[in-house]
Amino acid sequence: MADDRFAELLGRAAMEVWGDMPREVQEALFETAMKGRASDREALARLLHDRHPRTAHPAKPS
Repeated sequence: MADDRFAELLGRAAMEVWGDMPREVQEALFETAMKGRASDREALARLLHDRHPRTAHPAKPS
């Protein structure tokens, strides 16, 4: 399906430029991607942090 192919292309592109995105955009994409996929959260976070060490943000203030 074209939708699946384009989604994969867009996902790969997002991973390439992840470290250049504003934190708010990163969080929005991450949370959207992880809806209903709680078991994948840690693995995706680790992958992104390993590829883009600058994305290892400190915790948000409460």
